[in-house]
Amino acid sequence: MRDNGRKKEELRNINITDNYISNQPASLLYQQGNTRIICTAFFTEKVPLFAKSEKKGWISAEYSMLPGSTGKQRFARERGGRIDNRNIEIQRFIGRSLRNIIDLKKIDGFNIIFDMDVIQADGGTRCASVNSGVIALMKMLRHLVFENKLYEIPKFEPIAAVSVGIKDGEVLTDMDFAEDSKIDADINIVSNGKGEIIEVTGFAEESSIRKNLFFEAVNTGIEKNSEIITILEKYL
Repeated sequence: MRDNGRKKEELRNINITDNYISNQPASLLYQQGNTRIICTAFFTEKVPLFAKSEKKGWISAEYSMLPGSTGKQRFARERGGRIDNRNIEIQRFIGRSLRNIIDLKKIDGFNIIFDMDVIQADGGTRCASVNSGVIALMKMLRHLVFENKLYEIPKFEPIAAVSVGIKDGEVLTDMDFAEDSKIDADINIVSNGKGEIIEVTGFAEESSIRKNLFFEAVNTGIEKNSEIITILEKYL
């Protein structure tokens, strides 16, 4: 049993408030444990040049942590062109993940952009952002059909993301910040309902990890993502 009372393979509770911003067609509040994210999706008819030349649309993400979201003192949002490398890396992680959900050629001419605002951070914010984006993407596709921008909703393959840690030879699922700050290895797994892997990112802190533990972590992540997808599908 972990300090937070969960079993080592147990996910935190997931709660979703749909249509969280009333004047936006694709928005929600996503809560996983004490991590809370407001996710909103928008679209433009300006796609990157490389996507335009390939006759496909695009999906990208913006990610930020609001002042006070970590419980530490932050006086203001970062402004003035300052680059936050962590945010950029997470934005790319989210974008890569969500681009695996649909055939981008089916949204040719459209760029769907996600805005992920972390209002309370307690571990796993990048994975929670991906999970919230799955719901927001479907809502935006429905909106594009409603607005006669798309003829039909493209074939949709739900995905999910979860963080899995290794501590003292044990695999722990969906860590909160207290666990994450003391972990030996942190691995983020993105997969679909078929158990196919979309992305695996991770690192070992100060010491290497055994191969068998790494594969156990990945397999656990795939299993837990299937559970998350079942929850997300209720909102698709």
